[in-house]
Amino acid sequence: MSNVPLAEIGEEINTVFRAFADSTRLRILHLLVEEEICVGNLVEILQLPQPTVSRHLAYLRKASLVDVRKEGLWSHYSLAPAQSCFQEKMYGCLTGCFTEVPELKDDARRAKQLRETGGCCK
Repeated sequence: MSNVPLAEIGEEINTVFRAFADSTRLRILHLLVEEEICVGNLVEILQLPQPTVSRHLAYLRKASLVDVRKEGLWSHYSLAPAQSCFQEKMYGCLTGCFTEVPELKDDARRAKQLRETGGCCK
């Protein structure tokens, strides 16, 4: 049995569900399941303006769902280690619950093409 107060658990669940409920944040999380990705490559894959991508990454950082690593001018993002069973199960859903979403398939295709060309963050 967890010793975490129910109010704190509720806050975590609320934050994680809000992250997953937004299509852009879901797209980012789905991409990060495979590998660490820099902001420049995320912008290219998602086909969204850099400020929009950065705003969503800031939310995901605040929700403790992504980690950031700085290298030179670039920030590289990866999925943060799961802090709870709930978060771990939500990460599992990223690989199994959204396989039929066309937007995620398109993102995966663009990410693969970008990996083959090297991307912009080298």
